[in-house]
Amino acid sequence: MGHTIREKQKLLNRVRRIKGQVEAIERSLESERGCADVLQQITSCRGAMNGLLAVVLEDHIRNHLVDATTEDEHHGSATEQLIDVVHSYFK
Repeated sequence: MGHTIREKQKLLNRVRRIKGQVEAIERSLESERGCADVLQQITSCRGAMNGLLAVVLEDHIRNHLVDATTEDEHHGSATEQLIDVVHSYFK
């Protein structure tokens, strides 16, 4: 995964923020905060994880999958089509 090395610091920063979010969830549960607060923290953490997954997956697609040599005039290359599908999944 050479492409992750180029973006290593950015990826590590994202992971550290997610770690902080998970620790905040743990603290909220330990202090018996309300369900709504805990649910909000969980959804925020999930969004951050999805964002990290999307970045790594997009880099993987761009760097390791063979791009189709022809482009569909309406949809673009196979790689771009796949990236669009992945992005729509995470919305």
